[in-house]
Formats: sequence, structure tokens, C-alpha cells
Amino acid sequence: MSDGAMDRVAKATPPRIARKIKGMSDRTVAWLFVAPTIFLLLAINIFPLVWTIRLSFTNFRANRLNREVEWVGLRNYERILTDSDIWLNMQATAHFLFWTIFFQVLIGFTLAYLINKNFRGSPFWTTVIVLPMMLSPAVVGNFWKFLYQPQIGLFNYIVGYFTGRDPSSFEMLGQVDLAPWSIVIVDTWMWTPFVMLICLAGLRSIPDYIYEAAEIDRASKLRQFLTITIPMVLPFLMLAVLFRGIENFKMFDLVVQLTGGGPGSTTELTSINLKREAFEKWRTGYASAYAIILFVTVFGLASIYVKALNKVKER
Repeated sequence: MSDGAMDRVAKATPPRIARKIKGMSDRTVAWLFVAPTIFLLLAINIFPLVWTIRLSFTNFRANRLNREVEWVGLRNYERILTDSDIWLNMQATAHFLFWTIFFQVLIGFTLAYLINKNFRGSPFWTTVIVLPMMLSPAVVGNFWKFLYQPQIGLFNYIVGYFTGRDPSSFEMLGQVDLAPWSIVIVDTWMWTPFVMLICLAGLRSIPDYIYEAAEIDRASKLRQFLTITIPMVLPFLMLAVLFRGIENFKMFDLVVQLTGGGPGSTTELTSINLKREAFEKWRTGYASAYAIILFVTVFGLASIYVKALNKVKER
């Protein structure tokens, strides 16, 4: 701001307010600027969390506002933790998490390692590889659902070719053994570029002189890869696993677009079950307890993982 503009602002400020501002310390002025942000955080994040915790101890139903709300204590938590269907949903979620992260890290790191070689046309292929992660999950879900169609779907013909079955005789997404893997394939296709970019940043942060020193010591390429590349990229890999683990734990839209995540199916993840309890059965208090259990699970695992990540960085 120019001196003239500052003078005009000073003249336009009422004398009473100007005296108050002039008498404030820098700390007070800083708090005045930060206060709106703190208020928004409290209103958007903290208050809903506290309200959800309160509702988790009641039998409140959002579609029955006139109904008397009863305090049920820990009954909702007890019912959730002893429900065999919920544990099956947890297993389906764990299966989805493990295989998506495994394939995304494996393929993402391999692509990053190849692109880091700076071969001819690498910028073009980097752009092509990154395109899937820029699409909406709804668009990706509809696109891959078309590929999975029994009559015209590409993947049914591939599976039918290797299994010797008629491609039109089965629906890939309807098969109990294939439905979870169809989601793993789509999520891997969409988010492997994200892992690749993180790994690529890690690879390009390694100074060249380290490899030059290793070559002077006559270290083989495999030795350099195991003792230099992997240890120095490991923090970036762990960071990618953390991001993708949190995102996939709450995966919802892509699964619904592909399979519907029907009740009792092998693709009913915890996020889908939570939505069903909250907005289809309207068991708001029960769903609140469910959400708190998931929040504590994710927060606890993430905290342990971050501590391990910090120890790796300190090495």
C-alpha cells in the first residue's frame, strides 16, 4: 500500500477507533486478525465433533425431532462393537485398504523411478499418467462401470479369455469374488499418479553427489538402489501411504458408483454402512457412535504411523 493510500485510510478512520487501535499491542492486533479463523474452525470442526459425541450417548433420530430423546449411555457403542456385520464391513475395508495401497505404492514408485531417468518424452508421459487423478470420482465410477458391463465391457472379455468362460454369461461386478477387486483396480488406476508424484519428488531430492560417491566406491546399481534410493525415498513413500490410507478409509462415492455398495455385499465398506445407518435408517445416535469409533480408529492409527514416520526422517 502506498503512503498516500495509507494516509487516506488513516484520515477515514474515526478518531475514537484510531486511538483504541494505536493503544493496542502487536499481540492484540494479531489476535484480532486470527480470531475470525479460530471462530470458523470452532464452528465448522470442533462444535460438530462435540455435538456428535453428545448424540452418540442418546437414541436421537433426525427424522423424529418431536420424539423425546433418551440417554442410553454406552449402549450404542456396545451394540456396534458386538455386531458381526460391522466387523465384516471392517474386514472388507481392511482388504480394500491393503490392496489399493500395495498396488499404488508398487506401481507408483516404479513409474516415478522410470520417469526420473529423464528419457525422451518423459514430460509427455508424466502428463498422460497424471490425467486420471484430475477426474471426478463420479465420472471415473461411471466410466469404469461401462467397462465392466457384461455384454460390452472390456474386462469381461479379458477375464473370459483367461478363464475360458463366455463373457456374457456373468456380470463382473455381481460376482462375489470379483467385485472387491474391480474397485481395487479402479482406485489404483485413479490414484497411482498421486503416489507417483510424491515418489518422484523424493527421488529428485536425492543429491547427485551421493550416487557419484557410491560409483567411486564401485557400488553396483543394485547396491545403490538398496542403500541410497530406498532409504532416502522411504519417508516420501510412508507419507503417500498415510495420505492414501486416510482417504481410502472414508471411500464412498467411487464404490457407490461402481457397485452400489449394497447391504450385505462384499463391497459394503464402513463409510457406506455409516451412511446407511445415518440417512436411510435414521439412527442418528447410533450412527454418531459409529462415527466416533471410526474417528478414534483412524486418529489412533495415524498418530502411531506419524511417530514411525518421524523416526524414519530422523535417521
